[in-house]
Amino acid sequence: MVAGGAGFIGSNFIHYMLEKYQDYKIINFDKLTYAGNLDNLKSIENNPAYTFEQGDITDLARLNEVIKKHGVTHLINFAAETHVDRSIHGGIKDFVMTNSLGVQMLLDAVRANEIERMVNVSTDEVYGALGLDEDRKFTENTPIMPNMPYAAAKAGGDLMCNAYWVTHKTPVIVTHCSNNYGPYQFPEKLIPFFIFKAMADEPVPVYGDGLNVRDWIHAIDHSSALDLLLHQGNNGEVYNIGVDNERNNLEITKMILSILGKPESLLTYVKDRPGHDRRYAIDSTKIMNLGWQAKYTRDKFAKGLQETVEWYLENKDWVEKIRSRMNEINQHIKG
Repeated sequence: MVAGGAGFIGSNFIHYMLEKYQDYKIINFDKLTYAGNLDNLKSIENNPAYTFEQGDITDLARLNEVIKKHGVTHLINFAAETHVDRSIHGGIKDFVMTNSLGVQMLLDAVRANEIERMVNVSTDEVYGALGLDEDRKFTENTPIMPNMPYAAAKAGGDLMCNAYWVTHKTPVIVTHCSNNYGPYQFPEKLIPFFIFKAMADEPVPVYGDGLNVRDWIHAIDHSSALDLLLHQGNNGEVYNIGVDNERNNLEITKMILSILGKPESLLTYVKDRPGHDRRYAIDSTKIMNLGWQAKYTRDKFAKGLQETVEWYLENKDWVEKIRSRMNEINQHIKG
């Protein structure tokens, strides 16, 4: 069962798994909030190995119902409120409910139904921030010190996983991944947001000086890492997932404008958001020691970004449906 499978990373994971494993059955359990989009899975909606079930991960009765109905043996959780700006300017209750309480409900469902393994997909943002001049990266032993309300809510879910493992030996793994890019990403996130703006010849807003650094990973590489952990990870442990691809926001913006053939004059600096973490960097040694290798490494990022931009250009129906929902999107972003 894939919780949050109608979202960006969850839908990429479902596509990846169904293509790789012909004998697996995937249950997509999603609440379908504003960021959930079943169009992400339209090409497989009639696949007999795929089933959609609508539900909220904070609803334990519904979780148990679906798990029993389909005989679920493994569970991976992508369901989350993720928009950082919205967690800062309002609506933090939704973040705590989904990112913390929702994880606890999933853990209860895992225990009640004797599920073999759960993977809780989290974020490197729970570690806090690094300085631009620091010569270090986040490891699995880095203390949890979130700065954003969103990250604090995610950290709550991660810590609940640890508590259930220590107390009940609930078979759960936690992952901390860096920033994802790829197809199907909701346009509140940096790369598709900037692509949409540039495609419409609108100003592309960059926070502060644009030098905030993130470690960028393609959603397919993230999916392959999670696949490995579902099968070979050790319960009760944390794994970092990244590809050592640190890029600042200004560099990303200029790359997008160049791919689209748009002038850098569209680039516009705006007031920085409160508490904006300066740098994230992931040490992925632990999962790499399990044999994981990324397809889109740092030297292939330009290729991955080019393919991502081309996907948005080639999937105009998907893009136009998202555009038609922009008023709803803006309302949610503003909280």
